[in-house]
Amino acid sequence: MDSMEAIKGRRSVRSYKSDPIPEEKLRKVLEAVRWAPSWANTQCWETIVVREHGTKKQLAETLPPGNPSREAIVQAPLTLALIGIEGRAGFYKGTAATDKGDWYMFDCGLAAQNLCLAAHAEGLGTVIVGLFDAAKAAEVLQVPQGKAVVIITPLGFPEKVPAPPKRKEIEEFLYQEVYGKR
Repeated sequence: MDSMEAIKGRRSVRSYKSDPIPEEKLRKVLEAVRWAPSWANTQCWETIVVREHGTKKQLAETLPPGNPSREAIVQAPLTLALIGIEGRAGFYKGTAATDKGDWYMFDCGLAAQNLCLAAHAEGLGTVIVGLFDAAKAAEVLQVPQGKAVVIITPLGFPEKVPAPPKRKEIEEFLYQEVYGKR
C-alpha cells in the first residue's frame, strides 16, 4: 500500500472482530511508532499494550458516557495506550526552547499517526481516543509521575469501516505568503 492510499483509506474504526492480532502485525505497528519523528530525536513516548478484558473495561470507563469509542476499547482484541514523557521534547538544558513549552503532545501525535497508518496498511483498524480522564487512565495503567496518557486506541480487525468524511478542499486552508492571502 502506498502512503497516499494509506492516508486516504485510514478511518476511525469503532467496531471490531474478536480475531486475535498476529504478533508480526502488532510488531509492524509498534515499529512504525518507533520510527516516528520527534523533537531532537527525543522519542518521548512509551506504549502499553492492554489485552486483559478487565483493564480494557476500566480504560473504557475513563471516557464520558455516550462516547462511541467506549465499546470499541473493550471489543477490540487489544488496546494501546500512548504515554508521553514530560519535560524531554522541546527542552534544551532543562528549559523549554520555544514559547510552546513541552513538545511531547506534538511528538506523540506524530507517533499516533504512524501507528494508525501502519495499522491500516496491515488491515487493522484504530480510532484515536483523546477525550478521556487521563488521570484515571494513568491510575488504571499505573503510569508514574512525569508521564501522561496521551491517547488510547483500540486495535483490531474492523468489523465495519465507516465511509470517508467530507474533507476541505486545499483552497479552503491554503494561503500564499501571508495569512489570508489566497
